[in-house]
Amino acid sequence: MRRESRAQSHSLVWSNPVSWWWALLTLVSGVNIAAWFLLYRQLHEANGSGHAPGLDFMLLLSAAYVFGCAFRSLLPRADVQRICLFDTWLSSVVIGRSVATVAEVCFAGQWAMILFQLGTMANAATAVSAAWVIVPLILIAECFSWHAVLTTNYLGNAIENSIWAVAFFIAGIGVCRLMAEFDGGVRLLLALTVVGIVVYLAFLMTVDVPMYLKRWRIDRAKGSRGLRPLEGLRDVSTRWVVTHDLAEWKEEIVWMSLYFSAAVWASLALCVFYAFEGRIFG
Repeated sequence: MRRESRAQSHSLVWSNPVSWWWALLTLVSGVNIAAWFLLYRQLHEANGSGHAPGLDFMLLLSAAYVFGCAFRSLLPRADVQRICLFDTWLSSVVIGRSVATVAEVCFAGQWAMILFQLGTMANAATAVSAAWVIVPLILIAECFSWHAVLTTNYLGNAIENSIWAVAFFIAGIGVCRLMAEFDGGVRLLLALTVVGIVVYLAFLMTVDVPMYLKRWRIDRAKGSRGLRPLEGLRDVSTRWVVTHDLAEWKEEIVWMSLYFSAAVWASLALCVFYAFEGRIFG
């Protein structure tokens, strides 16, 4: 295995802002894990043996996402650049990207379950249709993500995140359709969900996707040929670059901070919503 260390940053010291960012990520992840265990116990106690069908599976999907994000918070790395904070084989991109793939597909599965359940209960075909397309779209997005990682071509990342935008635009349409079927507190919750989706889409299209397109254009201007997929497979398995330089992490800090906090909270919230939807809509 090959490990590289950037000369300007050999140790993660508290005077380095990256240290504080990592500590915050780790703290939030610990709280999120504790919240999942508490949620698991509370939902089972509240629902007893008559808990909502599929609740255990919903909690399992959430666990994959919560623990996957915690792993990536504890050992941050940027895939295409091959950079990481700690010199360990667990920081290799092939492991981190594999964990991320499972977690993200599970998160998409949570949304699909919610939309399908609510759409079926409300006889809203639009929501049910949205439920069926979300996971396949995210699977396609993951393929582009892996292509970007293996070839070091940022265009794959831009396409990946564009597909995420399409998937959640469709999910938003499904939620909007459900709003017409309910009122009161339920409609308010659905409206807040739509707001969250709109904010997420705005972030993807104004920050995330443009960032990857800019990197792709810079690489093209430099004449970078990237790697062939088989070359990349060996590279992601054997090479990681240890760096604590804020300049190399600053663009990653924004999306990682939001991803490993707000997105995880959304996953936990979906479990709560799913557990009590029978009482809410019954």
